[in-house]
Amino acid sequence: MSESEDWPDITAAYDEVAADYAGLFAGELAGKPFDRELLDGFAGAVAGRGPVWDLGCGAAGHITRYLADRGVEVVGADISPGVVAVAREREPGLEFRVADLRTLPVPDGWLAGIVAFYSVIHLPREQLPAALAEFRRVLAPGGSLLLAMHGGSGVTGSDQAFGHPVEVRVTLVSLTELTGLVTEAGLAVDWEQERAPYPAEHPTQRLYIWARNAA
Repeated sequence: MSESEDWPDITAAYDEVAADYAGLFAGELAGKPFDRELLDGFAGAVAGRGPVWDLGCGAAGHITRYLADRGVEVVGADISPGVVAVAREREPGLEFRVADLRTLPVPDGWLAGIVAFYSVIHLPREQLPAALAEFRRVLAPGGSLLLAMHGGSGVTGSDQAFGHPVEVRVTLVSLTELTGLVTEAGLAVDWEQERAPYPAEHPTQRLYIWARNAA
């Protein structure tokens, strides 16, 4: 059996925990100055250039809101209908859509940018190349990808998440591996960074990559 065949249903898991997840993460950027500065720079680079999707936006929709407040034409997208329903309720002035980041419902070259913070972590390692290739497909020439993941090796997970009996599994990568995957997908890596976790965060290294479609 492949890893993908044994992978838990992330859609069902986040459908169940959506409301509690939103309450926990809505204000998290307040305690993450590094992330705020990075998102400010990203917003400045993509605002006015076309649509941007926040992939794996989560029920709080907080990154979608953060970018919208900085002039970005942004849509939040998540594979979980429950997550999208909560995000729409919390942020009625923003657009949220149900979408699978492996098969995005947009034409080739349509997006000026993609933010994917801690969303591709929920894919089996063997599916990461296809997801990144999909990002490249939908990015316009020169379009930007801002990606964040947990650092480490192997796979971690739990059968309890956000106070619910749901199974969640996470793929961990090194910064070197992540950079290689992004490059192999045909994207040019312009910047990469690793930081230690903040005290309130899960105790993993945080990996960031800013890349672009150089086609």
